[in-house]
Formats: sequence, C-alpha cells, structure tokens
Amino acid sequence: MSWTTQKRVGDATVTTLTDGCFRLDGGAMFGTIPKVLWNELNPADELNRIALRINPLLIQIGSKNILVETGFWDQGGEKFETMYALDRDETVFRGLGEVGLSPDDIHIVINTHLHFDHAGRNVTPAGEPTFPNARYVVQGQELHDARHAHERSRASYIAAYFEPIADAGLFDVVDGEAEIVPGVTVLPLPGHNLGQQGVVLRSGGEMLVYPADLVATTAHAPYPYVMGYDLYPVTCLETRKKYLPEWFEEGAIICPPHDPNVAFARLKEAKRGFALEALQ
Repeated sequence: MSWTTQKRVGDATVTTLTDGCFRLDGGAMFGTIPKVLWNELNPADELNRIALRINPLLIQIGSKNILVETGFWDQGGEKFETMYALDRDETVFRGLGEVGLSPDDIHIVINTHLHFDHAGRNVTPAGEPTFPNARYVVQGQELHDARHAHERSRASYIAAYFEPIADAGLFDVVDGEAEIVPGVTVLPLPGHNLGQQGVVLRSGGEMLVYPADLVATTAHAPYPYVMGYDLYPVTCLETRKKYLPEWFEEGAIICPPHDPNVAFARLKEAKRGFALEALQ
C-alpha cells in the first residue's frame, strides 16, 4: 500500500510523502526515558534500534508546489545504509509522481534542518540540485552550524548535499520567523539544534504544522520525551512548552517527520503534557 496520502487544509492540498524506512538506537531516540516505557510505544529490534520513517511533505497552495524536506542521503554506500537499516520501500520521487509531479515542478524546498535524513536528497548523485527550479529555504543559523560542525553534530552533516545548493546560489537564507508564500510560514524551533525550523500552514481557518524533530514521532509528544540526539535538551523542552499548547488550542494538524505509521495527527491533553492521536 502506498504511503502517499492527501488532505485538504483550507485552500491548500497537503500530501505526505516518504523516502523509506530506517532505524536508530531506541535509547538515543528517547533520551532519559526508560526502555520499559518507550519499548511499549516502538519496540526495539535485536540491536536496540526502533523503526522510523522519512516523511517529507508536499504543500500545494496557490500556484506553488512546496516540498518540505527532500529525503535520506542516497550516497552513503552499503555500510552506511546497513548501519541505519535503510529500506526504500518508497521514494519521495515516486510519491511526487503519484500526484503528477516531477522534481522540475517544485518551486520551493524548505529544509527544516540540514541533517542527512532530512536534506539528503537536496542534490543528485552527480552533485546537481535535485529540484533545479526551486529555491531552498534554510535558517542562517543552521547553514552556519552545518558548516562549523563539532564532535556532537559532525556525523549528521554532509557537505556534499548542501554546499552544491549554496554554490548554485539557490539557498534563500532566512533569520527567524518568515512568510515564504501567503499562508506558509517557517518558525524557529530550537532544541534539536539551534537552527531548526518548522513549517506552519494556515488556510481557510485551518492550521497544519510540520514540527521537524521537535516532535519526531507520535510517541515524542509528551514533554519529557526529549531525544538524546537533541543537542540542547532543555531548550527543546522549553520550545515544546511554548508551542504545543498553542497548537493544541488551535486544533492544528501535526505531521511528525519520522513516525513509521502516522502521517497526520492532532494533539490531545495527557498526563505528561500532550499526546498525539492519529487522524483517520
């Protein structure tokens, strides 16, 4: 069954895409939360890895085709793909094709951040922009940090898929909250790293949020469920406490970027702050 699912949000059409499945260490994904708790939500395999999915998002509003995230890096080689148990059961290109689009039809790419599982398909194996007619939107803080990675962040950034975009002059570098087109805004969501941004769609009285790794899966909605991968865990907690109540009050549709089963969800109040409930 195809992962591709469409939903109307006001005057916009939103399509959830996928670039396949992968696995990461469950302990790292849930930080200080004991395995006895998180293993009930996403059972680990024999290597303690949990199943995740790469979930880019297509927003079609007005005359613009906006792609949020490009997918998992495709040049890591066999060892890299084995380590992450990468399974491209579907690709972002197949999903675009299902709605009648090709990479040439994308007008705007929004990179929430520049990690290899989010921005890895920015360029082709030949080093050319994958979406040649698009402007790529990134926070200035994130581009700086990707270029000045340290021991905690270096493994997540690979210059081969973002420097060619800069060399081609295709980055639109923003600083803070910014309207990309009417109805679509990028919003800084620091914590996972300093330059992470989410995407907020408002149309026809409805709201949809792509929260990037602030809420990686539906299991990560409770306040304490902060990832070990988050470079600034207390900042992440503060950002959650600022925005999750707002999104709950507004009835926003939430699109978790790595949930293996759920494309669209809504927040509900729960014991540890909030939980995410899948939309049918």
